[in-house]
Amino acid sequence: MTRAGTRSASSNGRVWVVPEALRPTLAERYGPVYTGEEADRRIRALKLFGACGDRVVGRSLELGHPPLVGIVDYRTRRGEPIPPETYRALGARRTVRVANPAGQLTEALRSAVRELVASGGGLLEVEGEEDLGALALVEALPLGATVIYGIPAEGVSFVLVDDVAKARVRDLVAQMELRRTGNGD
Repeated sequence: MTRAGTRSASSNGRVWVVPEALRPTLAERYGPVYTGEEADRRIRALKLFGACGDRVVGRSLELGHPPLVGIVDYRTRRGEPIPPETYRALGARRTVRVANPAGQLTEALRSAVRELVASGGGLLEVEGEEDLGALALVEALPLGATVIYGIPAEGVSFVLVDDVAKARVRDLVAQMELRRTGNGD
């Protein structure tokens, strides 16, 4: 299905692969985690924010408070499919599709997030796994913004984008294994 404002980003180029030793570090909490009404209240109070994860993006839209950029893969940890119409309001701004395999962070995903932030936002549909998209959001959003993402069976994590968060993301990406794929940059 092609709509105005929809494009696919190439998966060629560089990819950062998460080594097994880094997985526990990536699973750590990097911001406070809230559930239920408290999470909803905090989402409604956000100014500029990005959201990563099907449930979190969907919930912010249900609350009438869409993120600048929402990253989804149309699946949840429980394996429940998410209907595409859930994200229609955000996708109407602009939709970009990228491939991003599990345990990897592709240049295509990082570039798409930067492009969406710079161009007024929209929906990033990921074929594969969107989890590491939260790192790309911290990289791309300006200081003072917030990144929210779901932690399965726990709630919503809220990470303030500041110099510390940006440095942490740079450090995490530097610990990943850089590989080149396809014919990209």
